[in-house]
This record gives sequence, C-alpha cells and structure tokens, in this order.
Amino acid sequence: MEISVSYLSSKYDIKKTIDLIEMTNADYIHVDLMDGGFVPAKNFNLLEVVTLLKSVKKKLDIHLMVFDPIIYIDDLAKLKPQYITFHIEATKDIVKTIEKIKEKNINVGLAIKPDTNIYELIPYLSFVDLVLIMSVNPGWGGQNFMPEAISHFKELLKIREDNHLSFKIEMDGGINKETIQLVPKLDIAVSGSFVCTSDNYQARIDELKQNH
Repeated sequence: MEISVSYLSSKYDIKKTIDLIEMTNADYIHVDLMDGGFVPAKNFNLLEVVTLLKSVKKKLDIHLMVFDPIIYIDDLAKLKPQYITFHIEATKDIVKTIEKIKEKNINVGLAIKPDTNIYELIPYLSFVDLVLIMSVNPGWGGQNFMPEAISHFKELLKIREDNHLSFKIEMDGGINKETIQLVPKLDIAVSGSFVCTSDNYQARIDELKQNH
C-alpha cells in the first residue's frame, strides 16, 4: 500500500507542511484543489500552486474538486504530476477530460463522492489509472470517516477483478490507524490531518503502514 499525504489540514503553514512531508517516506504529496463552486471552499490560485510545488521531489497526486476540470490541465501539467484526478460529477465531458490528461502523459483518476452510485464509473474504468473513493464529503479536511465508503471499495474490488482491469483504488477522508484497517487491499491511502496535525509525520505514516 502506498501513502499519499494531504497538506489541507495542518498545524503549520503550507510551505513548512510540504517540507515536512518531503522528509518522510510518503509515496506522494496529495494536492487538494477546490474552486469554491464544486465544493464550498476555494483554496488555490493556479500560479501559486505551480510556484509552490514546482520544486518538490515527491510524486504529486492532484485531486481536483472543481467544475470544468479540463481548463486546469495545461497549467497543472507543468508540474509533471503522477496523477490528476477529477470528479465524475464535475463535468459532462468525462471522456474528453480523460483524453486531455492522457495527452499530457499523466495518469488519470476519477473520484466519487460518498453518495455517488458506483456504477456511474463503469463506462470509464478501462480508460483510467485510478479511482478515488471519497470517505468524507469533499471540501474540507478533518472530517470523520464515512462507513459507506467501505461498500464502494468492496464493489470496486469485485468489478476490477471480474473484468480483469488494472486501475488502482485510492481512498481519501478520515484515514487514520483505525480506519485504514477497514479497507484491506487498498492501493493508495490518503491521509491529511492524521499525519499533518501531529508532531512526527514519519511516525504517523509508519502507523498507517503497520495497521494496514
């Protein structure tokens, strides 16, 4: 299992938080970008994001909580991220957005909210590299894990196996040393406040890996 650390909820400023994540053995820095439309909060300006992240060493795992995600791809591609993930609910042009990300030689992910019907993903699963299951309502950090995510996870595992597909499954929201035990076989766990509000990021990451 890989660990992607989100800096959305931290006791430090963004720059220091990213520096601290860089010092750990986390696999990715998880970048949550919110537009104030698709979710209530707005937390970025593209130029600031590119400037902030252009020199990081870790692979970037970008999660777009925005309407019309396609308009952000050209700028974000400058960061050469490992993944760009967007919400299936956020655009009518899902295939076009997938193709745009692929054109940039970036792995593409689709995200779903806790109340999304998992079967809405079916037409796209052979084209994507990642499915992100939100285990909280997207928009802000520090929420409690929603058990509905477990059934989404189990359904996706079965769909992947039955259809011989290869997408990774990621989960984001309320992930800590207890909740991670509820989702064995998870490929990527996103953890934010559990890691970033602690005094020892590496110790928390170790706990996640040990409890999986």
